[in-house]
Parts: sequence; C-alpha cells; structure tokens
Amino acid sequence: MRRTARLLTGTVLAAAAVGLTTAAPVYAGDAVATGGLTVYPSSVVPGERAVVSTAACGEGGSAAGDASAVGAGAFPLAPGTDDGETTGHFEVPPSAQPGTYEIVATCGDDDRRVTGDLVVTLTPAAERVYPKGSVKTGVGGALGPDPVQTAAGVAALAVAAAGGTWLLHRRARGDGI
Repeated sequence: MRRTARLLTGTVLAAAAVGLTTAAPVYAGDAVATGGLTVYPSSVVPGERAVVSTAACGEGGSAAGDASAVGAGAFPLAPGTDDGETTGHFEVPPSAQPGTYEIVATCGDDDRRVTGDLVVTLTPAAERVYPKGSVKTGVGGALGPDPVQTAAGVAALAVAAAGGTWLLHRRARGDGI
C-alpha cells in the first residue's frame, strides 16, 4: 500500500511541477517587456516599424537605442509627453531574417543599459492562422457513431477499476493475490 501511495504522491508532485513551469502564450500584438525595455509590437515582418519605450531612464531622460542585431542600427529615444517614459522607433530592414533579436537602449544620464526582444516573422499577424476545432483520429468519442460500443467501453473501464481496487484491498489485508 505504501508503494502505491508513493507512486501517487510522486505523480501529483510531478504534475504540480509541470503546472508551475508553464507560461502563458504571447501573441503578435502583445507588447513584451524584458529587462525594462518594452517593444511594440513584439512580432513584426521585415519592413515594418517597431516602437520601443522604457521608464528606466527616469522622467525627462533620453536614451540611445541600438537595433543593429536586426540590422536597423542606432536610433534615438526621447522623453515622452505625460507618462515619464522614454520612447523611440526604428524600421526593421526588408532584408531581416526570421528570428528573435535583442534591442538595447542605453540611458544618457547614467549609462544604464536596458534590453527587450523583437521577433521577426515572415507572416503578418493579420494573416496568421491559429489551430481550432477537433482532430480527426478515427477513434470516435463519447457521442461517436455507435453508442453501443461507447457503452461497452465504459463498462469495461468500470470493471477494470473495480477489479484493481479489489486486488489492492486484498493485498493490503495480506491475503495475497
């Protein structure tokens, strides 16, 4: 019985660990802040414009941006109007290859460096197709074409569960198998 309890405890702990490490998906229109630099949109196609902003440089601060990783070169960031953020923009060159690129901004006052990620794709966000619906596996389901086969399968599972419980109970009492 202890062996079964350990197995179940291990399974529950493993499932909990997997649940803790999953992250929510990020879609093309979402802004992503990594290390203090927000890149919007987080995913672009070559030839589009990306806007970056940061609050790390302080109110009224300026910064120098560097998008040379994607091939866009240097660009300035200027203080925003009302939110205390420093903002700038650059155009992703048409020759940019798909991938994730690090965009860097260095604050003018204290040389603080902040970074953000930009994803370059070949498909515009409006044209992306996300999967939906069911998968045709040929197995059928609870409301499949033959309710008699479905009922027989449920009955077989119930008998197997009852038999397994009975065997575990006998083993726990010491009767053996």
